[in-house]
Amino acid sequence: MRGFMKRVCCWLVTVAMLAASASYARTLAEIQAKGALSLCANPDALPFASAKAEPPGFQIEVARALAHGLGVALEMQWILPRMRANLVNCDMLMDSIDDAALYEGRLLLSHPYQRTGVALVVGPQTTVINGFEGIAKGQKVGVMVGSAAQVVLGKRGVAASPYAFEQDMLDDLTQGALYGVAASPATIGYYMQQHPEAKLRLVHAYDREPQLAWSVAVGMRKADQALVDAVNAVLDQLLSDGTIAKIYSRYGVEHRSP
Repeated sequence: MRGFMKRVCCWLVTVAMLAASASYARTLAEIQAKGALSLCANPDALPFASAKAEPPGFQIEVARALAHGLGVALEMQWILPRMRANLVNCDMLMDSIDDAALYEGRLLLSHPYQRTGVALVVGPQTTVINGFEGIAKGQKVGVMVGSAAQVVLGKRGVAASPYAFEQDMLDDLTQGALYGVAASPATIGYYMQQHPEAKLRLVHAYDREPQLAWSVAVGMRKADQALVDAVNAVLDQLLSDGTIAKIYSRYGVEHRSP
């Protein structure tokens, strides 16, 4: 699994680049007339998304639920990397950072549906730790190269070891080569689900680090307000009835309210 899944942290940090032109995005009336809503996603990015029928990834499952709630089908536009969304005809992108200023009016956002950020995962022999501030001097922590976590931890004198792929960091942690790993909580949760024998422990360290925490929303490319309102109504229902939490749990991911 050497694809985009391993680069998810860098993708989140560079999310502002995703708001490219949306000349083909549709209004609610156009989507209803066509009978389909289209989603841009990565074909090899579990637990986020996958072109394989099973499992499809939580982004795909949530998008399907949204489309169903709107009474239309879901169409996929597979892109790699995500920044290529401007080259294809899709209406929305899941897990867009909930900050309209990043998109300069080129992407409209739904209500946020998940709180996330950069989490910490440690091995079974590690004593109780509540956040990045508990890392002692000399304890090596894997970070994504060029990420916000590398900058923040580096300024604190943490022995940050840069990696290109999250999967490699987690594998090295499991093998005892690292004290901990700073990575996406979704990637960590899925890895823990797939490798229960590793007995890793996830710490939501971003709860104590404003620079490493954010919420995500549905990004709609040049949509009209009617589409935003309709998506929000369905999204709120999926949140209140527990559908989104159930989808996340299938991938070992905790749903955390924004």
